[in-house]
Order: sequence, then structure tokens, then C-alpha cells
Amino acid sequence: MGKKVLGIYGSPRKNGSTDLLLDKVMEGARSAGADTSVIYVRDLKIAGCIECGSCGETGECLIKDDMGLVYKLLDQADVIFLASPIFFYGLTSQAKAVVDRVQAKWSKRMIEKTPEQRKIHIRGKGYLIAVGATTGKRLFDGVELTARFFFDALDMSYKGGLFFRRIEKPADITKQPDVLQKAFAFGRNAATEE
Repeated sequence: MGKKVLGIYGSPRKNGSTDLLLDKVMEGARSAGADTSVIYVRDLKIAGCIECGSCGETGECLIKDDMGLVYKLLDQADVIFLASPIFFYGLTSQAKAVVDRVQAKWSKRMIEKTPEQRKIHIRGKGYLIAVGATTGKRLFDGVELTARFFFDALDMSYKGGLFFRRIEKPADITKQPDVLQKAFAFGRNAATEE
């Protein structure tokens, strides 16, 4: 049986460039025999972290909303793709809400593992897919750092990502078949890599 691969669609826009790229990545993963699941964050009701500190004691978030479903899928995945367009050099607010609520998973790691154990990621691998309309040299620096710590909280290794500049409209992606081919190959490779 193939790996369990989760795609997190972090764009507020349905069928936009980010969705099209992640669709191709997930198609590539399925072609390698992966068992895939997806989360469209825009369709969920997820509150922001309220920094109550409860998860620091229990390892569980006390907020009851759609993040409960997300936690289950995160726990089951061997490979996770987090996808987001760039908004002001950062993740969308929808994607960032998921990232912030993973504080509970970080707290659980802190409770259950020693500092030495936390240096090794045993749960799997995480990847970032990001697109931006501008050409800024440091366009992806912030989101990549955020992704690294998001996956660390999930006890997963951050393995890099796919990053594309000068993409604003879905038509921008469809005019570049090499981009979609890269996305397909990226998903396939991630699903087969040991």
C-alpha cells in the first residue's frame, strides 16, 4: 500500500493557480500509488489560536471547530503538501490559521518527548507549494520558514517545495505546461521517496 498523502489547499480562491498546482501534485502522488486526502481550508470554519495555554498542559486544543477534522488527517499523513499563494510575503489567513492551531501538536511533542528526541522527526515529510505575482528576491523566505516550523510541530521533516513567481491568475499557470509537469513530477517523487 502506498503512502498516505495529504494536500492542504490554503487559497481562498477556488480553482486558482495554487489549486491547479496542488491538483497536479496530488495527481502525481496518486500515480505513484499514494492514498490521498485533501483539505480545502476555505470551506472550513477554523478559529485562530487564542493563546490560552491549555494545549501546553494537555497537548490538545480546547477550541471545538473544523480543526478537529484537520488534526485527524494531519495525524494520519506520511506526506503533507501545504499550498498557499503569497499575500504580503506571507501565507493566506486561511492557511495561517491551520499553522497557528498546530501549536497543540507542538505542545504535545514538548510534553511527550525529550529535547534529544525532538531533534529527530519520525512522522514523515512535509513540502510547501507557493506562488506569487511579484518577482521579489525574498518572496518565499517568510513562508518557507513558517512551513519549516509547521512541519517540525507535526514531527515531520521539511523537505523543500515548489515556488513560482509571476503567477497571479489561473491562466498564467495554464500557459506554462512545464510548471504543471514539474508539479506532477514533484508529487510523484514525494510519494515514492524514502
